[in-house]
Amino acid sequence: MGPLARTGIGVALACGVLVTAVSIGQNAEGDSGKEQAKKTSTSAPTSVPAPPQGPYVALGDSYTSGPKIPPQTGDPAGCDRSGRNYPSVVAKALGIKAADFRDVSCSGATITDLTTPQSTDHGTNPAQLSALSASTRMVTLGIGGNDIGFSSMMTKCVATGSLFKLADRLTDVTDNAPCKEKYASGDTDEVAQKIRATGDRLARALTEIGRRAPKARVYVVGYPAILPAEGSHCGGELPLAPGDVAFLRQKQQELNTMLGERARAAGATYVDTYAPSAGHDACSPAATRWIEPLRPSSPAAVVHPNEHGERGMATAVLSAMKN
Repeated sequence: MGPLARTGIGVALACGVLVTAVSIGQNAEGDSGKEQAKKTSTSAPTSVPAPPQGPYVALGDSYTSGPKIPPQTGDPAGCDRSGRNYPSVVAKALGIKAADFRDVSCSGATITDLTTPQSTDHGTNPAQLSALSASTRMVTLGIGGNDIGFSSMMTKCVATGSLFKLADRLTDVTDNAPCKEKYASGDTDEVAQKIRATGDRLARALTEIGRRAPKARVYVVGYPAILPAEGSHCGGELPLAPGDVAFLRQKQQELNTMLGERARAAGATYVDTYAPSAGHDACSPAATRWIEPLRPSSPAAVVHPNEHGERGMATAVLSAMKN
């Protein structure tokens, strides 16, 4: 997703896909039967993949690119890529050479921008999938938040919550959810409809990734927690009506659920960054948060991962790859 003030929150919700080739370890053919039995009882399973060595291509929105996290690198500058975003951390951890690592993620990206050029405030980013080839062995993709309009939804919910606070209506902790009433009234759930439509587009994108990079293996990375657990409030960090905190949290979880379902249907592995980010949301203490609130205390875009959050997402990707 993109920064709140410009191209969208990308809550992305900006969320990733890791594609990596695997190799299967084998025991030496000269082992005796007795030695082989001993190894079988004390060694890790021989089916554990060896760490990939690239080539690695990173795709996605601002939750992948890492806007305002120094150092900002890459071209075009409008994509807001950080040299410390989770793809960079993953590439370094795997020992991938610079020549084998391409980060083409871009703030504000939608699934459409995977196959068509994306205009930014400072330059045009080529279609992201153009970076893939038959030699590609790794791909990360974090996307979908901008497709469901999470940026504008969060902006409107915060504005509505601020009005409630000014009217002293938030002092009474109830289930008031004025923003939810706008987006999910009666039998019509506008956000759920957008999530389903985004799922269809993602399915086609995953098919295209497989066509362009047939030797690559895919991991779809979900979005980390933006809002606190049920029963918690954000106060001044994110002034939301009580019921809207639960509503927005539910919609983020529905988005992640869709990403997981589409990943598995395409033969990919879903990487959950939501569970490990619990307690590190935008309303948590500054020293422990992964997501920055309306007034960031660390270099990062509003309602986006800070460097600690990007590292947490990288850890989830590496863990899922090993497991």
